[in-house]
Amino acid sequence: MYMLAQCSGAICGCLLVKALQKTYYVVYGGGANELSQGYGLATGLGAEIIGTFILVYTVLSTTDSKRIACDSHIPVLAPLPIGFAVFMVHLATIPITGTGINPARSFGAAVIYNHKKSWDDHWIFWVGPLIGAAGAEFYYEHILRAHLTLYHNHHHVTRH
Repeated sequence: MYMLAQCSGAICGCLLVKALQKTYYVVYGGGANELSQGYGLATGLGAEIIGTFILVYTVLSTTDSKRIACDSHIPVLAPLPIGFAVFMVHLATIPITGTGINPARSFGAAVIYNHKKSWDDHWIFWVGPLIGAAGAEFYYEHILRAHLTLYHNHHHVTRH
C-alpha cells in the first residue's frame, strides 16, 4: 500500500506541475528520468545504486535511535546530513540519469510525460534504487551496526 500511495502521489504531483507550470514542464521534459546520451546501461544502473546507497545509509545512520543513544554527546540534526547527501548525490548523478534514487518519483514523471525515451530504460530507476537501498540496509544493520554494538559492549565492560 505504501508503494501504491507513493506512486499515486508522484503521478498527482506531476499532473499539478504540468497543469500549473506548462512551459517549464515542457522545457525540462516533464522531469522524467532518462539515461543521458553517452552513458551505458551499467553506468546508469551503477549511478542509481550508489546514489541510493549513499542516501539510505545517511538516513539510517542519522536516525538510528540506538546509535544516537550511544553517541548522545554528539548533537545530530538529521535533516542536515540527509539534505547534504541528497545534494551531493544530485551533483554526481544528474548528468548521468537525471537522478532517480526514488522509484515512485521516477515512475510518476514517466507516466505523465509518457514519451518513449522516458520508458526506454525505466527499469534502471527501479532496480538501481532497490539494490542500493537493500545494500545500504544490509551494510548498516549487519556489518556497521554489529561492529558498533561489539565496540560499545566491549568499551562498556572495560570501563567499569
